Amino acid sequence: MPQPFINLEKAIGIHFQNKDILVQALTHRSAVRGKRSSAHNERFEFLGDAVLELVSTVYLFQFEDKSEGELTNWRAALVKGEHLALVAREIKLGDYLFLSKGEEASGGRDKISTLANTLEALIGGIFLDQGYDAAKRFCDEFILIRLQELLKQGKDRDEKSLFQEKTQEVANVTPHYEVIEEKGPDHDKQFTCAVFIEDEQIAIGKGNSKQRAEQDAAKNGLVAKGWK
Repeated sequence: MPQPFINLEKAIGIHFQNKDILVQALTHRSAVRGKRSSAHNERFEFLGDAVLELVSTVYLFQFEDKSEGELTNWRAALVKGEHLALVAREIKLGDYLFLSKGEEASGGRDKISTLANTLEALIGGIFLDQGYDAAKRFCDEFILIRLQELLKQGKDRDEKSLFQEKTQEVANVTPHYEVIEEKGPDHDKQFTCAVFIEDEQIAIGKGNSKQRAEQDAAKNGLVAKGWK
């Protein structure tokens, strides 16, 4: 295996038995366009997302004095794209990605969504190669360990909830969101959403799902209104 992949294995403390699994976990859809769909990492991402959610849920279940709502917010903070991208950057995951030239030229190695998705794919790959316990150890060491730091930073409060609370407090109305643009192919669609207070557009946000675009709009709205 090339030295860079040996370095990645050392960084995460896991030696893959099946190197093809690691390679596929690091393969972005753009790198295999026109080839069989199973050659990229999206199925691994699907699996890793489920594994991470289970590991996170079991871990948080130990906090018996916390309500379901609080634990749900904590889990959302742990698995949020921005947090996963931060972890991915720290292990330099972007350096090992297989991307098309166009995707790389557009900054694909440092995109939050790409890094977060690849980290989930890596978790899926670890699960396939070595089972649940190894995937859990990875999640514990690199993701769950950051819970207290995230709570101190208020990351358990999602931007949509904060923006709604502030809007209701100041204007006594509930903000609403509208999709103002969709572009790109179905497998890589990008959404632009706007957040409104009554008829006034406050901010816009972008993301690879409507939910992420709305969260981005709420985050930008908090800044625009001076609430953050």
